[in-house]
Amino acid sequence: MGLLVDGQWQDKWYDTDSNNGKFKREAAKLRNWITKDGSPGPTGSGGFKAQANRYHLYVSLACPWAHRTLIFRQLKGLSDVISVSVVSPDMLDKGWSFDINKLSSGDDLFNSEYLHQIYTKHDVNYSGRVTVPVLWDKQQNKIVSNESADIIRMFNSAFNEITHNPDDYYPQSLQADIDEINDLVYTNINNGVYKAGFATTQIAYEDAFTALFKALDKVEDILSKNRYLMGGTLTEADWRLFTTLIRFDSVYVGHFKCNLRTIESYPALSNYVRELYQIEGVASTVDFEHIKRHYYFSHKMINPTQVIPKGPALNFSQNHNRSSLS
Repeated sequence: MGLLVDGQWQDKWYDTDSNNGKFKREAAKLRNWITKDGSPGPTGSGGFKAQANRYHLYVSLACPWAHRTLIFRQLKGLSDVISVSVVSPDMLDKGWSFDINKLSSGDDLFNSEYLHQIYTKHDVNYSGRVTVPVLWDKQQNKIVSNESADIIRMFNSAFNEITHNPDDYYPQSLQADIDEINDLVYTNINNGVYKAGFATTQIAYEDAFTALFKALDKVEDILSKNRYLMGGTLTEADWRLFTTLIRFDSVYVGHFKCNLRTIESYPALSNYVRELYQIEGVASTVDFEHIKRHYYFSHKMINPTQVIPKGPALNFSQNHNRSSLS
């Protein structure tokens, strides 16, 4: 994992020494919005109108943040509206790459070698972490956004008149409740596994570990009584949680030392993951070859041998019991 400093690539890991061993994630810096008519969104500048075939999405199939955007692209019928390029799962000294010999689809727009070149196409002097997802505007030749939470909300509503898909995963009546559970899940689960896995002191690891399983226990309790986090309504909160849960037993239990319990050991969570996985279009967004290879092969500071485990044996196509809940 590297970054750009004034447009120059640097292969530099996260600075945990100055944070008492704690991992701190850099906030997304590019946060414009696609809107129905091109008017400005909640952040950034305007000029990004919802139009078919104007936008391109750069993703990693390994990354849970990018995975959210792929799920919404499927759920909202945007597969023929927004094109996609997939990076290699191998994120080494040059960061995310478009090496087609290492499971990448290649860069369909510019034939770039590395993702950091997309950032410098946007701004030759860009400074910051080079992350996925990236939503690119082919008309203006610039990045719209590299914040997955914003991108899924754009996909949820901006293109409705183009796709004629009215499904709403962020309904106005539930927005305050969704935002509240999102904060719990992001802080302690989505980012919590990284806080545990990238910690470089025992106390930083244990603090993250404790908060993670406290939050998992809380959502297990919610989901033992309700079909989804918002009761009977499937929302963005469920999809934001899902992308961490689907990776948990294969990666985070062992690689990130999040091993108090597995998701399979939680009755509600394990059935919940299977239900979401089985929703039409979602399974095609899940690729365990990319997922396991990325974490175990790329994080040499955690797994210096780069040996990739064969297990665990998981079957997300098994029957689930979620339809019995309201």
